[in-house]
Amino acid sequence: MSRQATTNRPVAEDLADWLAVTRGTTLPPAMRDTARRLLVDVAGLCVAARSESYVAAAVASAEGEGRCTAIGHAGSFTAVDAALINGTAAHGEDFDDTFEGGPVHSGAVIVPALLALGEREGLSGERLLVGVATGVELLCRMSLVAPMGAHKAGFHPTAVFGAVAAAGAAAAALALPPPAIASALGIAGSLASGIIEYLAEGTWTKRLHAGWAAQSGLRAALLARGGFLGPRTVLDGTHGFYRAFAHPVAPRFDPLLDGLGTRWVSQDIAFKPYACGTMTQPFIDCAIALAAAGVRADAVREIVCEVGEGTVHRLWEPLEVKHRPPTPYAAKFSTPFCMAVGLLDGRAGFAQFTDARIQDPDVLALAGRIRYVINPDDPYPRAFVGHLRAVLHDGTEREIRQPFMRGGAQAPMPDTEFETKFLDNAAFGGWPDALARRWLAYAAGAFDAPTLAGLEEFRT
Repeated sequence: MSRQATTNRPVAEDLADWLAVTRGTTLPPAMRDTARRLLVDVAGLCVAARSESYVAAAVASAEGEGRCTAIGHAGSFTAVDAALINGTAAHGEDFDDTFEGGPVHSGAVIVPALLALGEREGLSGERLLVGVATGVELLCRMSLVAPMGAHKAGFHPTAVFGAVAAAGAAAAALALPPPAIASALGIAGSLASGIIEYLAEGTWTKRLHAGWAAQSGLRAALLARGGFLGPRTVLDGTHGFYRAFAHPVAPRFDPLLDGLGTRWVSQDIAFKPYACGTMTQPFIDCAIALAAAGVRADAVREIVCEVGEGTVHRLWEPLEVKHRPPTPYAAKFSTPFCMAVGLLDGRAGFAQFTDARIQDPDVLALAGRIRYVINPDDPYPRAFVGHLRAVLHDGTEREIRQPFMRGGAQAPMPDTEFETKFLDNAAFGGWPDALARRWLAYAAGAFDAPTLAGLEEFRT
């Protein structure tokens, strides 16, 4: 589909036409496998975070009992509450999938929304697949329309794009007609929210964004099914979505519409190897490679990293705060801290982001010797790369570049590593190995099931 061929129509109508006709049987195998992986990854992250205080707060906010599952929690919840809890938990440790070019985190929004909807409505596995696939595709493509615009305007792309994408996904799964789908998208434009002020103090609101987007999109689709009307010009209108949420950058809708339904950009979603901010990942690889080359932390006088200008305000500045992050959550968005634990520990998992670790004098001393320079040729946000130049106390220098993000299109996470990540996350959250493996089996057959049933087993 080309935007040039439909210039007299609102963009939401073009999207609605695509969402209304997509079928699970026509999806490419790679996209089906990506959707399966998202079911697995999200569940592992929900379990891993289930005992965290921010998840307990989300559970405590629930309205009452319903028919839906919050993975790893006893009892049952309303659909919107289950979507909120699962989305918040899945995104809470920043270990969820990412999309190079956005960046956005689609699994933590779309999977919770569709699992909740599927249980509420008794949807088939094929409708679940349609919803997950179209939702993640829509979210990824929406992030390409005005690159870096949402961040520059002070908004979190996953949060604001996620609400609209979840609405489209839920409407597609419900097999709504195109006019109702367009209304769902229009309604979600008024429900979208999520600012990035969490960066100031390392507080919890970013964790909420995926869950809020999931429940907002779900609500928008149900409102549209009931006949509630939303503006068809939600995305491209005079007072539309991109003008509100990405106003510094003029939107171009070709990346959203071109090849829609035939070219699936989201089948190259990256699954993170480290439990921290997306753009820090290749820099951690560089730090681990430096250690593997025999360089000890106490031998390093200084590390200078070439970075993309668009990452600085979230991951590098204010530098004095990034050198000494105030909370474990803030540490996940400090490239110096993440590189320091990568060099010292050889990893950046749950154990690296604790109260004890952010006060460790060895970690802080090394983080304090890491700084950045802006590289005008850095490909961000089109691609995520890493670099370091280490100056040692003896005067020698070591330079390392990581030209891609591991786990993404250029270096997909192998099945064995992916499964190990899930099992480790489930074990961290207290699931016995047998229960975790039953989820693997559940995810493998979910899209072929006549109805979405059996999630009750995972309410523990």
